[in-house]
Amino acid sequence: MTTVRAGGATATAARPRDALPRDLTAALRGAGLAEVDDSARRRAEYSTDASNYRVVPSVVVFPRHAEEAAAALDVATRFGVPVTSRGGGTSTAGNSVGSGIVLDFSRHLNRVLSVDPEARTAVVEPGAILDDITAAAAGHGLRFGPDPSTHARASIGGSIGNNACGSRALRYGRTADNVVSLDVLTASGERLAARRMGRDGLTAAGPAGAALDALVAAHLGVIRTEFGRFTRQVSGYSLEHLLPENGADLARFLAGTEGTLGMILGATVGLVPSPKAVALAVLGYPGMPAAADAVPGLLPHRPVAVEGMDARLVEVFRARRGAAAVPGLPRGESWLFVETAGDTEPEARAGAERLIAGAGCLGALVVTGAPARALWRIREDGAGLSGRTPAGAPAWPGWEDAAVPPRHLGAYLRDFAALMAEHGLDGVTYGHFGDGCVHIRIDFPFATAPGRYRPFAEAAAQLVGKYGGSMSGEHGDGRARGELLPAMYSPEAIDTMAAVKAIFDPGNVFNPGVLVDPVPLDADLRVPLARPLRTGLGFAYPHDDGDLSTAVHRCVGVGKCRAGTTASGGVMCPSYLATRDEKDSTRGRSRVLQELANGTLVTGFRSAEVAESLDLCLSCKGCSSDCPAGVDMATYKAEVLYQRYRRRPRPPAHYSLGWLPRWAWLASRAPGLANAALRAPAIAGLAKRMGGIDTRRPLPRFAAQTFRAWFAGRPPGTRTGVPVLLWVDTFTDHFAPEVGQAAVRVLEAAGYAVEIPRQPVCCGLTWISTGQLDGARRQLRRSLQALEPALRAGSPVIGLEPSCTAVLRGEITELLPRDPRARQARAVTRTLAELLAGTTDWAPPDLTGVRAVAQPHCHHHAVMGWHADAALLARAGAEVSAVGGCCGLAGNFGVERGHYDVSVAVAETALLPAVRDAADAVVLADGFSCRTQLDQLAHVSGIHLAQLLASRLEPAAAVGRTAAQSPPPGARPAT
Repeated sequence: MTTVRAGGATATAARPRDALPRDLTAALRGAGLAEVDDSARRRAEYSTDASNYRVVPSVVVFPRHAEEAAAALDVATRFGVPVTSRGGGTSTAGNSVGSGIVLDFSRHLNRVLSVDPEARTAVVEPGAILDDITAAAAGHGLRFGPDPSTHARASIGGSIGNNACGSRALRYGRTADNVVSLDVLTASGERLAARRMGRDGLTAAGPAGAALDALVAAHLGVIRTEFGRFTRQVSGYSLEHLLPENGADLARFLAGTEGTLGMILGATVGLVPSPKAVALAVLGYPGMPAAADAVPGLLPHRPVAVEGMDARLVEVFRARRGAAAVPGLPRGESWLFVETAGDTEPEARAGAERLIAGAGCLGALVVTGAPARALWRIREDGAGLSGRTPAGAPAWPGWEDAAVPPRHLGAYLRDFAALMAEHGLDGVTYGHFGDGCVHIRIDFPFATAPGRYRPFAEAAAQLVGKYGGSMSGEHGDGRARGELLPAMYSPEAIDTMAAVKAIFDPGNVFNPGVLVDPVPLDADLRVPLARPLRTGLGFAYPHDDGDLSTAVHRCVGVGKCRAGTTASGGVMCPSYLATRDEKDSTRGRSRVLQELANGTLVTGFRSAEVAESLDLCLSCKGCSSDCPAGVDMATYKAEVLYQRYRRRPRPPAHYSLGWLPRWAWLASRAPGLANAALRAPAIAGLAKRMGGIDTRRPLPRFAAQTFRAWFAGRPPGTRTGVPVLLWVDTFTDHFAPEVGQAAVRVLEAAGYAVEIPRQPVCCGLTWISTGQLDGARRQLRRSLQALEPALRAGSPVIGLEPSCTAVLRGEITELLPRDPRARQARAVTRTLAELLAGTTDWAPPDLTGVRAVAQPHCHHHAVMGWHADAALLARAGAEVSAVGGCCGLAGNFGVERGHYDVSVAVAETALLPAVRDAADAVVLADGFSCRTQLDQLAHVSGIHLAQLLASRLEPAAAVGRTAAQSPPPGARPAT
């Protein structure tokens, strides 16, 4: 007995629902596949891509070589289940989700096998990342031309499947234009070498080629008139490549078929020369249609790229990243970013200036170098940034990348704006205007009125058809637009594409429901199936309407968490960079939490799937700033722990590490005795076992005198000047009082009168990170009471420990949303560098000659930003190299049993190599965790910014510690 779902392969109806994954897994393992996973957690991680759709696979496979992929196809054929190939998982139209076997090629089959600089080609595996291909070719002055905004994590297989383009396709073409040959596994299990057949014709490709040749011959008229009409006509099958006058190029034809005709096992791709110099002309216009009207006049200048940018997207970026992240822009409400190339920078600039002369813009400027890169970052983060409208509503793909011939773009945009207004929808527009391709994410009310999606999509399709456009300009049709193809193709063209599918895949095993025999565009939508999670929450989620479900659905799958951004100062996602497992990416965790909101595959906060997913999250908060969609996994993890253990027994580490401020206060009564006891092997071992602490972690040493005791014993008459309140955090007070002492010296030298709260204060960080949110609130309320005199006086509150400062600048208002004192504290809290950078009548001590490696704390990077520190150090004359990524200790994470190896691997991602490479440099690390990790793994004593500045005050002296403890400025401690 069998049943057939519309657009799907056959499946045995008599088999129980839960038996299929189990039986498939057994068959796959029996066929020799080593990495097969049918766990609910893994299936949740692969239940969606970067689209609106949720399709839970039966099993996920990670093929190690082509033979395993072929074996998986054989099993799928025998079981009658679909096969979906997946690379970076960034498809926005539901191209890489399927109900059967999902093959993730990105884990193992991801190599650049060879580069031929003479032929300008590279041989690659399907999971190879686009940036890795360019990096392999860079030494020969070459690069892979297409550069979609996801180039740092998009795979070549996915790019071929979707016929990806990117900003510079205007110069370098689509992926199809850069494919030389493909190694394809057909539905029958045979390997096909797809290439330009030329005079041999398609019959040289075997029986399928002969049938295809006959089909093309029978439909020459429709293929010549309806396909390949303009460069961004990506929707449907690109049959124009099969025409004899186009060389019967089977490889180019297969690009853009979205995995529906075969499985790509390898490719030979073309490479293009990298430009020797580029310049960016920024042209301002009164609106996006006016900018689009100017495009045809710019194209004769042969620019590399012409990108449209709405002022509203820039404002979203500025709000997320800070005003300093956006260079000055010319007058206008929209801009064209036009890149020109030359053999030298002056030549590239001259090309930009010539282009400006006839651009009819309100204003213009030309930038190169860092300012140009900063502007391009806005464009590359567009998919994530536009996930929220300027009003803060969630915005979604679905009508994501329609394209029209550039000469019609202005008129199309005017009509499209009217259509949006008619349907009461909003979204931020941007895109590849030089190619006529428009990107937008729209605030479809999926959670409340999903029925409004279809009428708009159908009307938008008719509008694109009116202008001779394409439903998709680069992302493919997938589940979102396959149903809409009749708006741009005749019935004969639709039937011809169906006949092609029948030739290649008569059993409909490859990615069914996509392009041909499409599933309804409003089927399998993810958000309408998610329940709200509003009651009993620990955090307020003010930017997500108080709903944890809305918060976790911020992740739309753009996958930036899978890209290594540490070289440019990024932090996200340290555990993924250590394990390279989707489970440990911000996106993978978000998918599991989205399934928690759905409630069918993952059930409840106490489920094993949720615990496994979040186990290796360091709570670094890097995603809260680095993720363009604003996912904050540290908050979600704290919430989950709160829900899981509220009023229940907790893991030992929650008591030992989560209550650290309490134990530190007790130890301060007799620090010598506490240190002696914890250095005794038997007692230390027992403490670690009982406290859930890894045995390889040395226990911290308590200070002989707390900072508060030192401050109370200072001689009178030293507290004059503008008052500031120094926040005395647990780590500074009990473990590193020398940092506080140095800060006092620096602040007093800058003209401030330093005060501290009369009562001990605590930000509750250790309670937050272990999900003890009720305890965190109690700590914060007591601390706010201690801060009341300073808050009434409007005195700045200066934090020294970045993670504690970040709580006062962030979580405090999420945990105490109704307490006005929380908002006041957030408003007056500053880092030391922020205060000093704004002290205009003070000059920092001279740090000329100081060479430093700086590890910005993750929370510092994410919440406050490290810009003030960098500016202050530069003003002082120091030469500083900042390291991206996380130290790996991350508060309690790296101390807990079971996390040590990942903690070390995270440190090895960026921090430890940077420290080893800078043997004579001072190591700056404001975070106590960072300094502890450096001490334990690299045997290096990191110092706080306050200590570095204090060491150069007059008279110069070691600050807060003996000369034996503190190295001279500019010198590295002995290891």
